[in-house]
Amino acid sequence: MAGYFEEQVEALYKQVIEVIENFSMLKAQRAGERLEVPLPEETQRAFWNIVDQVSFTLIEDKDNFYGYFLFQMLREMRFDISSPTAIHFKGAKYVIYFNPLIFLKLNRQQMATSIKHEILHVVSMHLKRAEALKEKYSTLAINLAMDIVVNKYLDHLPPYATTLNTVNLHYGLELEPYETFEYYLNKIQIALDLLEDDEEGEEDDRKEDEHDENQMFKDEYDPEKTHAIWEETDDIDEKTLTAFTKKQALTAQKGEMPTYLGNMLAELKNAQGEVPWQLYLDKLMGRLESQKKKTMTRRNRRQPERLDLRGHLRGHSVEIAIAIDISGSMSNEEFKQAMKEVFQIVKRYKHAVTIIECDQEVRRVYKVQSIKDLKERFASQGGTLFSPVFSYVNKERVDLLIYFTDGEGEKCLQTVPRQYKVLWVLSGRSQQLSLEKPYGMIKKLKEIKVIEEQPDMKDVRQDGYSMNNQEPI
Repeated sequence: MAGYFEEQVEALYKQVIEVIENFSMLKAQRAGERLEVPLPEETQRAFWNIVDQVSFTLIEDKDNFYGYFLFQMLREMRFDISSPTAIHFKGAKYVIYFNPLIFLKLNRQQMATSIKHEILHVVSMHLKRAEALKEKYSTLAINLAMDIVVNKYLDHLPPYATTLNTVNLHYGLELEPYETFEYYLNKIQIALDLLEDDEEGEEDDRKEDEHDENQMFKDEYDPEKTHAIWEETDDIDEKTLTAFTKKQALTAQKGEMPTYLGNMLAELKNAQGEVPWQLYLDKLMGRLESQKKKTMTRRNRRQPERLDLRGHLRGHSVEIAIAIDISGSMSNEEFKQAMKEVFQIVKRYKHAVTIIECDQEVRRVYKVQSIKDLKERFASQGGTLFSPVFSYVNKERVDLLIYFTDGEGEKCLQTVPRQYKVLWVLSGRSQQLSLEKPYGMIKKLKEIKVIEEQPDMKDVRQDGYSMNNQEPI
């Protein structure tokens, strides 16, 4: 038997449907005119009363962070979003939107989950992360990957929610649980590329054009458009948005929180307000891969009946050079940290990678096709010069040079880069790059603890300095 809350929701949903039907009839009679949905004030108050009841549930819950975070957000109603709730940043405020046509179909627990879902996107800084990745990955791949990461922490999900199991089932994948967002994103994008069909794409384009007039009202969930409203977010830099999100998250912390949420907030507190270097790399790679190759294996998308026209393959092979500083000022811990990042690059991108180990000169160069090809550190205790690497790379075919270093080297390059992108990645304890003109973007790794080398106690004498401990000439 339905309770009082459920009866309220059901009655309100019927009122909203009746208003929409009457509006659609009026719009058909007065074609061409721009009309606003005349939702009566009484109906609006009833809807916000439902939202308030769910909000109070969140505040009374043990995870009251969500309730207090929601309390700081502006609330608005929109019928043109393809999910029960959606968020963006507007006018120095996070705004949460509700679509009554979808939201009122949920039960009380699912309504609360939908709000939690949006707040997790906020504290995960997904609005900016999606913006940085959209040049390399499809909107659907980004949405699915982000929702997998967020929804794994939530209970009482709606039946259409994106989860690891639903994505695996729908796309024939075997995605592992507890993996990173980047892992899911790459796997899903590969699956989408394999399923891409030019003729279906044309049909979808036409179908979308035919339904432009009905975009005012969305009554079903659409995973590809669920975050479309993020495009309306104010043009604000990463540092400012991170600082604002930190402040709002700190205000919402009123008690104990689950471990996963505590970890997210800890990462948010430690954020420097800059786009992580990996995301910047993804953006660079997206630009480099954006060129298309012609192929006879696919039909032309615009004219599939023309067999004489060639189709296109997305992207091209990118030549990546990775320079690793092995000078004496680069500690073993910093070298290992750099190599871990190299592991991820080799694993993530299926392109040719050249490793260049260098100090004051290039010591070793070798190709890498898989992680097993990476080698141990070349023994060196020399100084640092950046120019030899650029002299070497200028003679090769390279699209992108990634230089891992502690930043200590010359002030001016003797050889400047030619027609390739440069990304400097500094070790965590590095203060700055010594170059006055870097010819590329500079990013920084997280700071790590460096273990100082301990002296050999066999060489320490209690009676002072002795020539007996020196090597023979």
